[in-house]
Amino acid sequence: MQNKEMTLEELALAHSLTLEELDNIKEILGREPNYVEIGIFSAMWSEHCSYKSSKKYLNGFPTKAPWVIQGPGENAGVIDIGDGYAAVFKMESHNHPSFIEPYQGAATGVGGIMRDVFTMGARPVASMNLIQFAGIEGDSETAQKHRFLLRGVVAGIGGYGNCMGVPTIGGQTNFEECYAGNNLVNAFNLGIAKADEIFYGKAEGIGNPVMYVGSKTGRDGLGGAVMSSASFDEDSESKRPTVQVGDPFTEKLLLEACLELFKEDLIIGIQDMGAAGLTSSSFEMAGRSGSGMIMHLDKVPAREEGMTPYDFMLSESQERMLICAKKGCEQAIIDIFEKWELDVAVIGEVTDTGNMELFWHGEKCADIPVQPVSEEAPILDRPVAKPEYLEGIEDITLDKDISNQEAFEALISDMEVVDKSWVYNQYDSMVQTNTVKGPGKLDGSVIRIKETGKALAMSADCNTRQCYINPELGAAAAVMESGRNVAMTGAVPKAITDCLNFGNPQNPEVMWQFAQACEGIKSACKELNTPVIGGNVSLYNETNGVGVFPTPAIAMVGVNEDANKVLPSAFKEDGNFVYLLGDTKSEFGASLYMKKFYGKVAGTHPEVDFSKELNLWNTVIEANKQDLLESAKDVNVGGLAIALAKMAVVGNRGVDAKIDLEDEKDIFSETLSRALVEVDPENCESFERLCANRKITCTKLGMIGGGKISINDVYFELDAAKDIYFNKFRQVIEQDL
Repeated sequence: MQNKEMTLEELALAHSLTLEELDNIKEILGREPNYVEIGIFSAMWSEHCSYKSSKKYLNGFPTKAPWVIQGPGENAGVIDIGDGYAAVFKMESHNHPSFIEPYQGAATGVGGIMRDVFTMGARPVASMNLIQFAGIEGDSETAQKHRFLLRGVVAGIGGYGNCMGVPTIGGQTNFEECYAGNNLVNAFNLGIAKADEIFYGKAEGIGNPVMYVGSKTGRDGLGGAVMSSASFDEDSESKRPTVQVGDPFTEKLLLEACLELFKEDLIIGIQDMGAAGLTSSSFEMAGRSGSGMIMHLDKVPAREEGMTPYDFMLSESQERMLICAKKGCEQAIIDIFEKWELDVAVIGEVTDTGNMELFWHGEKCADIPVQPVSEEAPILDRPVAKPEYLEGIEDITLDKDISNQEAFEALISDMEVVDKSWVYNQYDSMVQTNTVKGPGKLDGSVIRIKETGKALAMSADCNTRQCYINPELGAAAAVMESGRNVAMTGAVPKAITDCLNFGNPQNPEVMWQFAQACEGIKSACKELNTPVIGGNVSLYNETNGVGVFPTPAIAMVGVNEDANKVLPSAFKEDGNFVYLLGDTKSEFGASLYMKKFYGKVAGTHPEVDFSKELNLWNTVIEANKQDLLESAKDVNVGGLAIALAKMAVVGNRGVDAKIDLEDEKDIFSETLSRALVEVDPENCESFERLCANRKITCTKLGMIGGGKISINDVYFELDAAKDIYFNKFRQVIEQDL
């Protein structure tokens, strides 16, 4: 990118800086920036690192609760889970890299989110992911490409996570044509630590050494943060060199070395080198403490010849950490990392100047005030405008003559509904032997905490169609859905981390969508008492001017006091009764039914009622505590009929259910705040009494058993439903192999 003939203005524009930002840089420095300094500012002020378009809307998120130990602002959020232990978790995107190079893009996303977690002192114990693609059925060029992308992404997630020995226990895989030019890959990880042994990313104490540990630095990933802050076009393939290359075996060594390091009193702080590499880690560590720092870049371990200060500061080589050590502890730290066969070097020290001073073979090559770069990046107030497509979007009538039998057969075989075992069977979900409820078991996933006898439940969700027709209510519904899945396991939802995937922020309609979605998350998290403890914003998910639907992915984590009381979500015993909790209305806005039979994402968003949602959670949680339930599953995409069918096929038990509804097709309605529960006949009276006391609608639908799925006027052989449900996805994804 450096060209001797380039003017300073051309150089800034080539780094995606605006001329206004260049003027600001000159004012901060009191002079013109050099090439290295331009690179540093461009990375730290990129959308990916600075959140300059989104920060104003994130500020109002509820982030505090008695159980929140660390909220947004660190590598990951932390909640107290009792008995002296904490859960450390976060979700982040790797959308752009995964579209350009699916295997390495997804793999390094998994590696990066794990480093965020174990940097805090926690051992990673569970991973999830939320991945979105265009439709993969058929022979179109888009379908073929997205089959290729999906296979590569799944291989990358499994390849990295499996090598790390961390179970992938759940996730979501969906398909909408809006992702044709930009698939989404959101990675989640959760770790466990002692609540009083959390480590933070800070560099303080004048004279304390700054140490580099992990892999050597190469040129891979150069410009990655800037690339992730721009839209795609026909030349996106040329950005392949900006995708990092991961090595899970080195990361496994780094994990174990860091956890050994944390047992000793040797460090002040530690920071993962993620987006923008050494630049972001050093500036963020110094920025949080108001310190300065000196770094000698010629002392950074290199794996390529001829590397420059620019390369060292902007490389996004993987599996690296920056440590602020206690003075005098250098050799003890070196001994630990050399034992694990990792590179380690003292590359600088903490100062009181407030500046980042970079040296190259004794000569100063950059001198930048830390605070303006790390803490005072420009905050943009971009224009907002309600999207034109919303005009008349609610004006749709479902007037086609479609029998429920025809509708059921179409929906049960839809790619959004069918089992994704082809995906999750490539992930090791049982390593560490703590998985209680893994992928394919419906609703939330669960791990036990051996040390305490408790369990942690988690779920990652977003109904992007609902967010398209109403970003505020859709985002709120995503929080509700994720929490509902956790509650269906018997756990109390505690906190969320989010991953906000949107289009180009320079488009006022996209910023309106983003602002509305943030309001929905704020409302839901406040009313449901599930604070936001961290997250990620991914903008510019757009190719050739076509952006993705608003996709505010929500990962909820909850606590179950007894790991022996984890509810399954599939039918358990013949002769038990199935009940519906909650009211069913004729609500088809953004439903799968409408998409399938009318080819539209339109309509009125289903009603959002936080009090009903919370009452549903608490009813299921309390009934489980009283041993009144055998299984529980929420009702979501495809409505009541599809939820019953899923419980039947996964449990390998038929069901005969009947319900009086306003309209016969309402068995496919997607009304929120509903759940199906299985109750032993001996417990029916007690369960109905509990529901009456809690003032929640409780409808007995019928009995479990037999070889058929019967729901009002729908009849389907159980074996035929199982064949479709368990085999359809594999047939599609492998059709051109």
